[in-house]
Amino acid sequence: MKPTLFVLAAGMGSRYGGLKQLDGVGPNGETIMDYSIFDAIRSGFGKVVFVIRKDFEEDFRVKILQKYEDYIPVETVFQSLDTLPEGFACPEGRTKPWGTNHAVLMGKGVINEPFAVINADDFYGRVSFEALGNELTQSIGKQNAYCMVGFRVGNTLSESGSVARGVCETNEASFLTGVVERTAVERIDGEIQFIDENGKTIVLDERAPVSMNMWGFTPDYFDYSFEFFKQFLRENMENLKSEYFIPLMVNELVTKNITTVKVLDTTSKWFGVTYSNDRQGVIEKIQTLIDTGEYPSKLFSY
Repeated sequence: MKPTLFVLAAGMGSRYGGLKQLDGVGPNGETIMDYSIFDAIRSGFGKVVFVIRKDFEEDFRVKILQKYEDYIPVETVFQSLDTLPEGFACPEGRTKPWGTNHAVLMGKGVINEPFAVINADDFYGRVSFEALGNELTQSIGKQNAYCMVGFRVGNTLSESGSVARGVCETNEASFLTGVVERTAVERIDGEIQFIDENGKTIVLDERAPVSMNMWGFTPDYFDYSFEFFKQFLRENMENLKSEYFIPLMVNELVTKNITTVKVLDTTSKWFGVTYSNDRQGVIEKIQTLIDTGEYPSKLFSY
């Protein structure tokens, strides 16, 4: 048994204005997601599951899945507003998806082994996948043994503006004790800082771990998520913009001492297209990684 990679891709169609506009950042048109799949394969993952929207399934299969099928087994599951527990119905006027942890729930019944969760459009790097793959392989047969890759905040900033980051609190054994979402995180006069809820400027250490939505779970996570989703819906059904995020579920389990989440350090530099100005920088960073031998110039034959 090998761990599975679960890719959150349901927002791809809307975010890119249709799959035809998926940004190529590699020399042969490779997308950021291509590099993640490549890293997952060489880090020991045995299957990739994508959660997408049903309305772009055909395009996704032709333009995306075909390139991977000769390299690793792939499956798709679908996220929709109407996929809710029995007794609940999507309120009139709701157009916003239910959030990242609702997307994760779509893997229930398809994934029966330890699995990683990533965003489709974030670049995480080889070292991160190796750390996560190794930890998940060791958790096969276990329960309540979760992990996450804690990126060093100094390796996750955009040169084009401030970013939002989930700043992680850990104990001495590097287990997660909480995640607090911080907005307007940026480097000013050489220091990484943000303004807290009291209006105070807080300086972060360069190595402070932050969540970039790169998680590792054992399959029992689905059952916890399903039950807590019902509670979330009872409390938030009337709020048409409420979202069921992964950190919300993780914080619930950690603060109640139901599960542990090991925070894995990585030296990888995260990057993505937070701002339109970031794209050229991503292309240059990918090319540098190719020039130094981290990746081949062509990832897949397609």
